[in-house]
Amino acid sequence: MKDTPAVAAVVNGADERRDYRPGYEVVAERILEFIAETRLVPGDRMPTENDLAQQLDTSRAVVREAVKILSALGRVRAHKGRGLFVADDDGMLITSRWGGFFRPVDLDHVLMLFEFRRVQEMAASRLAATRATPAELRTIEVAMQQCRHGYLHGEVDVFNQADDDFHAALAAASHNTFLGSAVRDARRLQRQSSAIGIHDTFGDGTAAAVEEHEAIYRAIRDGRPDEAAEATAVHLDRTLEDYRREIQRRLFG
Repeated sequence: MKDTPAVAAVVNGADERRDYRPGYEVVAERILEFIAETRLVPGDRMPTENDLAQQLDTSRAVVREAVKILSALGRVRAHKGRGLFVADDDGMLITSRWGGFFRPVDLDHVLMLFEFRRVQEMAASRLAATRATPAELRTIEVAMQQCRHGYLHGEVDVFNQADDDFHAALAAASHNTFLGSAVRDARRLQRQSSAIGIHDTFGDGTAAAVEEHEAIYRAIRDGRPDEAAEATAVHLDRTLEDYRREIQRRLFG
């Protein structure tokens, strides 16, 4: 097998393990380099996963995981039956903005991302509690209810989509374009961690997330900005712990 975990991390200690980078993350960067070097532009067809694996001297399985990361970031699009294409949406602008900095399995990076989200979404919730229109409140409520439905019926995809909708609706209700953009960017980066399988099943914290969403919604609906901000902080802090535990489990066992 061409790509194996860095066993040297076990020998050299925790500092080396902190620097460990999964093969698919490295290959994702190499695919971006390939796009740049071959001067592919948005909408251009890319080589198949098999061809990329041969060109990059790695396995198709690793390429497939790398493509998931790049799809979550908005750099490539996989069209069933047609192949891979360079994406042409706003994900490319976000990638350029962050300069490829974010590593989805680096605990320090995940921590910083959630610190960023905490600041932005607490502010958005506080503003939404005083600015949300009846229609915006209804959008937040529907997303909250869909999250609960997805959880109760074991529909992970429904829950994940509703979770995205909930946070997007919350940001929109702040009536602050810059906050809305920041929240969308942070959520897109977070999807890179989700793309490696962190949210492909319900975790121990999913039930808590459902209740936390409702607490945020009720505080916004009732016009209580401080409570809305605090409920948002509780939700994001608990979600960070879920990510922390799962990344540690996947990397270190």
